[in-house]
Amino acid sequence: MIKSKKKGSIIVISGTTCAGKGTVISKLLETEENMKLSISYTSRKIRPGDIEGETYYFVTKEEFERKIANGDFLEYAKVHDNYYGTPKLEIQQLLNQGIDVILEIDVVGAMNVKKMFPEVILIFIMAPSMEVVKERIKARGGESPAQIIRRFQTAYQEINEIPKYNYVVVNDVLEDAVLKVKSILISEKCRVDRIEEILVSNQEEVIHEFLMDKEFDNSEREIL
Repeated sequence: MIKSKKKGSIIVISGTTCAGKGTVISKLLETEENMKLSISYTSRKIRPGDIEGETYYFVTKEEFERKIANGDFLEYAKVHDNYYGTPKLEIQQLLNQGIDVILEIDVVGAMNVKKMFPEVILIFIMAPSMEVVKERIKARGGESPAQIIRRFQTAYQEINEIPKYNYVVVNDVLEDAVLKVKSILISEKCRVDRIEEILVSNQEEVIHEFLMDKEFDNSEREIL
């Protein structure tokens, strides 16, 4: 009796630096077949472990700015002197196919997407504490003390933006965090405003058919 919307949903997942949002997303995608991660473009340099076309699409600053001029991005931002942008055409194609799309973007990008798609699902991933963040940054390596301080400053600014999101998930135990995100997405599918149509017949016809059903005997009809 309920017909769900065929179009996919946009799911924005943001989080402070080293909150483990990328790991949460990877675990989520392992079991969700009708869900894709949007691969962003960036002008930053490739780091050890990065894979072209999987981590990001790596382009030069000049090429990124050409794409901005062409209107190729759903949203974009400049973070720590590097550009990051979400490709518009690829997102729209996936949504039209009924595929849910995850955008792993920062707070600024999330708010820009929300302006265009008010129905977007906004989830913020947090580390258990800033002490944990510090240890994770050290373990990753490759950044100067000044860069680490700047990341901490950005993290505190982003935490203050959490009230703009629909949900917040603390990534203390990875399995628990993934389960919480899955539960959020399941509940979102059941929201009334995500239902395209509720197929209900005329009330009198429904009652008449129920009363005339041969499976019910006369005594049952009298009670009704």
